[in-house]
Amino acid sequence: MRARLIAVGERMPGWVAEGFAEYRKRLSHELPLELIELKPGNRGKGRDDARAIQDEGTAILAALPHDIHVVALDGRGKPWSSEELAAQLAKWRMAGRDLAFLIGGPDGHAPEVLARAEQRWSLGPLTLPHMLVRLVLAEQLYRATTIASGHPYHRA
Repeated sequence: MRARLIAVGERMPGWVAEGFAEYRKRLSHELPLELIELKPGNRGKGRDDARAIQDEGTAILAALPHDIHVVALDGRGKPWSSEELAAQLAKWRMAGRDLAFLIGGPDGHAPEVLARAEQRWSLGPLTLPHMLVRLVLAEQLYRATTIASGHPYHRA
């Protein structure tokens, strides 16, 4: 099983990129993780934010392979503990499909993206910078793989 992180936004700050790269390396054997960065929609004075959300949604959907399990990161989604994420990971492995985790732009996901998602995952009630969400997601995926394998990284 392989995973893709499809994220709106380009050029992570150095410290986020370094952290993400570290967890991506750690995941390379258990759950290879590919990052696909998409250009944000045009926002600003005189711009239509709804159009930007729609453009981002179109780009996200175009980046999805046909037969992939889609999990949208969404503040209104279901929060999972690390142990629950590990259980989800086991279920996803049994299903035998690759995974796509979706991070939208600053205004969230287009309705079509949420409709395509088979699950919505919330990292909790905090509002996090979307670049930081990439790092948190990679770390939590790594933590879930260590829980599943009995590795001592996770100390609950």
